Amino acid sequence: MKRIAVIGAGSSGLCTIKCCLDDGLEPTCFERSEDIGGLWRFKENPEEGRASIYKSVIINTSKEMMCFSDFPIPDEFPNYMHNSKIMEYFRMYADHFDLLKYIRFKVSVTRRPDFSSTGQWDIVTESKGKQESAVFDGVMVCSGHHTNAHLPLDSFPGIEKFKGRYSHSRDYKNPQEFSGKRVIVIGIGNSGGDLAVELSHEADQVFLSTRRGAWVLNRVAEQGYPLDIVLTTRLKAFFKQMLTTSMVNQWAENRVNARFNHAHYGLRPQHRIISQHPTINDELPNRIISGKVLVKPNIREFTETGAIFEDGTREEDIDAVFFATGYSFSFPFLQDCVKVVENQVSLYKFIFPPHLEKPTLAFIGLIQPLGAIMPIAELQSRLAIQVFKGLIKLPTESDMMANITQEKDEMYVKSQRHTIQVDYVEYMDELACLVGVKPNLLSLFLTDPKLAMEVFFGPCTPYQYRLRGPGKWNGARKAILTQRERIIKPLKTRAVGDYTHHTSMPYLFKIVGAVALFAIIFAYF
Repeated sequence: MKRIAVIGAGSSGLCTIKCCLDDGLEPTCFERSEDIGGLWRFKENPEEGRASIYKSVIINTSKEMMCFSDFPIPDEFPNYMHNSKIMEYFRMYADHFDLLKYIRFKVSVTRRPDFSSTGQWDIVTESKGKQESAVFDGVMVCSGHHTNAHLPLDSFPGIEKFKGRYSHSRDYKNPQEFSGKRVIVIGIGNSGGDLAVELSHEADQVFLSTRRGAWVLNRVAEQGYPLDIVLTTRLKAFFKQMLTTSMVNQWAENRVNARFNHAHYGLRPQHRIISQHPTINDELPNRIISGKVLVKPNIREFTETGAIFEDGTREEDIDAVFFATGYSFSFPFLQDCVKVVENQVSLYKFIFPPHLEKPTLAFIGLIQPLGAIMPIAELQSRLAIQVFKGLIKLPTESDMMANITQEKDEMYVKSQRHTIQVDYVEYMDELACLVGVKPNLLSLFLTDPKLAMEVFFGPCTPYQYRLRGPGKWNGARKAILTQRERIIKPLKTRAVGDYTHHTSMPYLFKIVGAVALFAIIFAYF
């Protein structure tokens, strides 16, 4: 039985342990902290080298899209979960599959002598000042990329003379201490938007400084469904491939601007909407229109008491500055195997270092998808394990490097936040093809048309990758056909009448949809 070292017991580490067990491998997980959960475990005081979130964090992906593929989140859980609910789900998952006994807590991986000729790894760990070593047949790194705060102080002249408080967004926990203060938030990613909104309820004034601007989406989409349930479908992925990039951009930007005009709110970026992952924030436009958040350009320089912006405007009497400027990542115990340059690392399919003589090292969850990371990490694990077992052979080093170069050329806008990003359906299907678990639409349509319709027109939920092939789950079909019930269930906390406005349009849509599905199937097959 092959022994596998799993580094990190966050969401990626948990599903990796489970996938190892499913395939008859013997995992040992090393977790440097005292508990599971990684990024999603809130602690009042940030720990060095560990991800840290603020108390109010709610995930931006809905429960049906973020769950592990053979363990649906309970019906009664909200669609967008608070970090405490996410931790509750992780504990349920770990208990159900009995994963905790494979985790060694408060243990750090310090180094690994080179075993390139055999493909084995001599992992040296440290706990309470005592070092131990053990040989493993494979290593799966699940430590994520939200660990080292990126604080680009060199890009902000004068910060050394600023007399107010400044820190990275990872140090922010709650807004009460900023009551009546004037605060600048630098960066308009998800964290920057969240901080600006939350602070604006307590602070006297919040200034949101952005270098590029951003497209802002809200979590709730048409008919009240979660945004990713509406957007992440095979139908939309198909149209994205068939239409020109310009057409997709125009359609998406029109939809987003219909809610609020990004130019009027000072948010419109130079890049088109599909060139960079959008910011998810329900309340930001409301705080801007009420004047509680003022959008400003990048800061040119700091003064002792304030900041001068690139447009020449200045704000004084600033009490605090938060840098929501992302994270950098590194792997000091693997520095001979993996080079991180400008927050980029060359990995085949974002998993495998291409130059190793033996493919026994995999990075799981080192990715920033337009969608949930949990099911992606799970499918990455399933692929890596098949490679470790010799059931899947990787391409040559030159072919892998060519693929990596091509993916970098097609990368999103180059920034600290966008070096490891992919589109959910496209990337999941790439991995699924390699593992042999991509849904076969033609076969489904011929044998189970009801399921085929939901697989193609409905959300591309993780259960789709358990319908066939290695790791097939008998509950996948039921999970797919009942997913809309789980979406609606937590919303029905008040009984309402059964009134329905009857129309022939839904029936017409079904007919048109069926015709479209026929056309697509025959086009593909």
